[in-house]
Amino acid sequence: MGKILGSWSGMRKYLEKEMIAENIRGRVRYGCTRYVGMDNCHIFDVCIDGKQIKRFSLETVNSYFIEQGYSDNKSPVGIREYWDSFLNCMEKYPMNIRTEYTDDEFCNALEKYRNNDIQNSIVSDNPIIRMFAILDKRIGKRTIDKLNVSEQPEWLQVFYELRKNG
Repeated sequence: MGKILGSWSGMRKYLEKEMIAENIRGRVRYGCTRYVGMDNCHIFDVCIDGKQIKRFSLETVNSYFIEQGYSDNKSPVGIREYWDSFLNCMEKYPMNIRTEYTDDEFCNALEKYRNNDIQNSIVSDNPIIRMFAILDKRIGKRTIDKLNVSEQPEWLQVFYELRKNG
């Protein structure tokens, strides 16, 4: 994460204070947690008004695979069974056909958002990049109004509504 994002506190300041639309400033919070022993994995979350809206982690994605019945282990017992089908599911179900995402996918999307033109980001195939763009002060309400929100994943619609009704 460090090579891509620099310090998390700097990135958080960038997202929450520098790039966020004025009408929602102070309402959106990004969090990052790293647990010892998790092989340098992180858990990112995005909250609106103190309520977690989206979480990005390996465990979130693996639980999604199990709950959706995509995993070979429908009722895993123990850590080994819990993670046994994860890599196969990641290959079989890429991020454009699921609604849960890993910490690496969050970091990659953040890097792309920061290095892309905002007009490309708001229509990106990657829903995480679109999330960052929706909250960006460079996108106006008229642009948001032109987008077809009903075609977006349910979790992402929350961000569109926040921005429209801020």
